[in-house]
Amino acid sequence: MRLILILFLMFCIKLQADKTVSQIFNTDYRNQLFMDVEVALAQAQASLGIIPKWAADSIESKADIEHMSQKDINAEYELVRHTLVARLNVWKRSIDKEAAEYLHFGATTVDIWDTVLVLQLNDTLDLLVADLLDVETSLLKLTKDNLETYMTGRTLGQHALPITFGKKVSTWLAENRRNIERLRHVQSKINKSGILKGAVGSYLGLGKQAIQTEALMMKNLGLNEPAKDDWHGIRDVFAEYALTLAIISKSFGRIGHELTLLQMTELGETEEDLGSKAVGSSTMPQKKNPRGPGKLIEYSRLIPRISEVVLDDMVNSFERDGAKSDSELKLVSISTQEMINVAKPLLNTLRVNKLRMRENLNLTNGLILSQRLTFYLANVIGKDTANDLMHDVAKFALNNNLSLKEAALQNEIISKNITEKELDRILDPETYVGLAIQQAQMIIEEIHAKRLADNL
Repeated sequence: MRLILILFLMFCIKLQADKTVSQIFNTDYRNQLFMDVEVALAQAQASLGIIPKWAADSIESKADIEHMSQKDINAEYELVRHTLVARLNVWKRSIDKEAAEYLHFGATTVDIWDTVLVLQLNDTLDLLVADLLDVETSLLKLTKDNLETYMTGRTLGQHALPITFGKKVSTWLAENRRNIERLRHVQSKINKSGILKGAVGSYLGLGKQAIQTEALMMKNLGLNEPAKDDWHGIRDVFAEYALTLAIISKSFGRIGHELTLLQMTELGETEEDLGSKAVGSSTMPQKKNPRGPGKLIEYSRLIPRISEVVLDDMVNSFERDGAKSDSELKLVSISTQEMINVAKPLLNTLRVNKLRMRENLNLTNGLILSQRLTFYLANVIGKDTANDLMHDVAKFALNNNLSLKEAALQNEIISKNITEKELDRILDPETYVGLAIQQAQMIIEEIHAKRLADNL
């Protein structure tokens, strides 16, 4: 018996692990949540003596979608033209007639469906946080593996100063952790959004113990104590949820955009692993078109547009009127997981061309170290004088196709104050990355501390 129980629990855990956001929003799962909400209501009312305990138990005993097929619901809906009543009518066919009298006792449709939506979003948030933690694992490895991978730091598309690829990826790592924290923050609000407040939000129809009933109902559903206000006509928490997903999409869009640029033929610093059989172009065999990065960019444009519709749903008339954005919340949730599922393999198998990164540091013939030489001279001839001098030297090097070292050695002031050996040391880009390596290491340590707190 114990072995059977263990096997059953392992099966349940696997089902949970394999669950997707799309499944959370499918018809059967939604119908099951609907039944779960009604059971939680009945059991809460039974605990307070509002309805008989035997009635609540009878309702719970039939709370399985095998008693509520979508085919039967569709047929019933053609008659009653009401989504919730159609489900209740179908379900009641399986429940003891006397117990069925207490099903959906005193509740209103919008409370039930909004609580179902809250449960769907709560389940979705669990999956999205887990997905971002997977991304975090890949980014941690990518950062660690490239702490001393020297590359060009660019601003406005131009070579600016040397950095390391580990430093670059560490910014993605930190941003991804902030997104995890954003999801958890909005989940703390979603968890308080289960609702049972009646048609106009004043608990009418639910009796004198309505507030206690609502609290018990949410506890039965595994949600936190509900918010005191009637938020039905406001829906700001749903808007915050959708806008949080929009922010996350922009994070991945930025990564996708940067990887697209880094994979350019002229740069060639990273490469997406598409497999040995992948074809870049039907007519140009040499092409290695980035696909994952492009998809991330597409999602970063789509998801914020869907989120805007959810945001617009905050503007409603009076207590409840207005169009609901449930379909958009479904779409934005599914799209977000699809986006992350593109990012996972992309980041986990990304090829980093360390040699090409190092070679590209030399594209300006040492001019990327102009700042360092300026700072060195400033201690000798003064800051303003050094700035003016180095602008002239850099211009001379560019106009005469010289390296910075060659142009510097031809300058009388510089050649008098710096030896060639010292100049070689100054113009070594691997010794001029500031605290980039230490900075990335600090972010790694910070993330590890947070993962330890998460028991990861």
